[in-house]
Amino acid sequence: MSKLDLIMKNTFSFFVLPLAYISGIRVQSIEDNKCVVRVKHRWINQNPFKSLYWAVQGMAAEMPGGLILQNKIKKSGHSIAMLLIGSTSKFTKKATGKILFIYDQGKDLDQLINDALDTKLPQKISINTKGIDEKGDIVSEFSFEWSIKLRLNKKS
Repeated sequence: MSKLDLIMKNTFSFFVLPLAYISGIRVQSIEDNKCVVRVKHRWINQNPFKSLYWAVQGMAAEMPGGLILQNKIKKSGHSIAMLLIGSTSKFTKKATGKILFIYDQGKDLDQLINDALDTKLPQKISINTKGIDEKGDIVSEFSFEWSIKLRLNKKS
C-alpha cells in the first residue's frame, strides 16, 4: 500500500472512527494478509497512571484484523455481514511510547469467507493481536471473536 493510500485510509478513519483518530490510532501498513496499527502514548490517550488507556489499546488491537476481514469481504464480491461478538484482553506491562498491534493471519480469513459461501451458514473466528512496545515487549494481548454471515437474497 502506498503512502497516499495510508493517508487516505487514516483520513477516512477520522470520519468513520473519530475517537480512534483523535486517540492517535493510525494504520501503519496494510497488505492482503497483514496489517500493522500503531498508537503512541500521549496526554490525550493516557489513564491516571500515565500509560496508554486500556480502551485505546482495545480500539487499536481490533483494527488490524477487522480491516483485513473487511477488505477480504469486499474483494469477495458477496454481501457478507460482519459482527464483533466477543472479546477478551490481558495486560502484562505498562504501555508507554509507541505500541504496535499486528495481525498477520489473513489466510485464515480467506478460509472463513469460503466456508461462509459454501455452507451459507454463519461462521466464527477468533482474531488475536498483541500490543508490542518499542523494546519488543508484549504490553497487552487481545482476542476478538468475529461472526460473518452471507446475506441471502430474499425472493418474493
